[in-house]
Amino acid sequence: MSDAAKNPLFERMALIGAGLIGSSLARVAKRDHLVRHIAVCARTQETLDKALGLGFADSVSLNPAEAVRDADLVVLCTPLGLYGEIAKTMAPGLKPGAIVSDVGSCKETMFRDVRPHLPDGVHMVPAHPVAGTEHSGPEAGFAELFEGRWCVLTPADDADAGAVERVAELWRQCKMTVEIMDAAHHDRVMAITSHLPHLISYTIVGTANDLEDDLKKEVFKFSAGGFRDFTRIAASDPVMWRDIFLKNRDAVLEILGRFTEDLAALQRAIRRGEGEALEDHFTRTRDIRRGVIDAKQD
Repeated sequence: MSDAAKNPLFERMALIGAGLIGSSLARVAKRDHLVRHIAVCARTQETLDKALGLGFADSVSLNPAEAVRDADLVVLCTPLGLYGEIAKTMAPGLKPGAIVSDVGSCKETMFRDVRPHLPDGVHMVPAHPVAGTEHSGPEAGFAELFEGRWCVLTPADDADAGAVERVAELWRQCKMTVEIMDAAHHDRVMAITSHLPHLISYTIVGTANDLEDDLKKEVFKFSAGGFRDFTRIAASDPVMWRDIFLKNRDAVLEILGRFTEDLAALQRAIRRGEGEALEDHFTRTRDIRRGVIDAKQD
């Protein structure tokens, strides 16, 4: 028996939600013996049956309080809009010393909606594994999803250092690089790197959908260019993204305001035939793409 199997990071982990991220985490934990027992909670029996059938759950429950009982680590893997309700429901089942974490794209939500419901002696370590695909559901997960990506932790200043390290080590074992960040700063960073691109993608695809039928057919036919990439992003889970925009409203609106100003400047340059200004802008933005490749985030 391997050392990891003899000494897992956590004896019992409860996953509230079993979509792409949750099921991927469970698969890594199973494969590498990071956790001895994985309890899965979901809203439907169908999802729980899939978790059992796919082999990444040891026990399942429709009741969050039951699922988290005796858990050393609880990870919220649901849309952000459910956090408050779940935290309130599961609180009676949390044992002293348990760690509550998550995988959400907005971190201030954990402080607003989850922390007020946690009993004394329970540690909160918000986390955001910055990885994903446009697919969702238990079947979409795979153990290699996190490899080479970043995981951002946003613990409070007074968070238990041991709890933070245990969560950090879990994600390091998933082959992620862990970064500690302030929750508000994280949400502003994600507003520009993730949330705004998704909003633009949904908008462009929506614009195409509103075109006349004959033009729309040509859009789909010749979508092998940039439109293909936009449709990939826009295929993401609509409930998850609805909640992200509502929960990170202030940061998204701030970045969207800046984007709108920049877009207006480009519109003006095109109207006036200012080729030099356009070329200068495109040259500067190309350098950003090269930076993304150099950071191995392509």
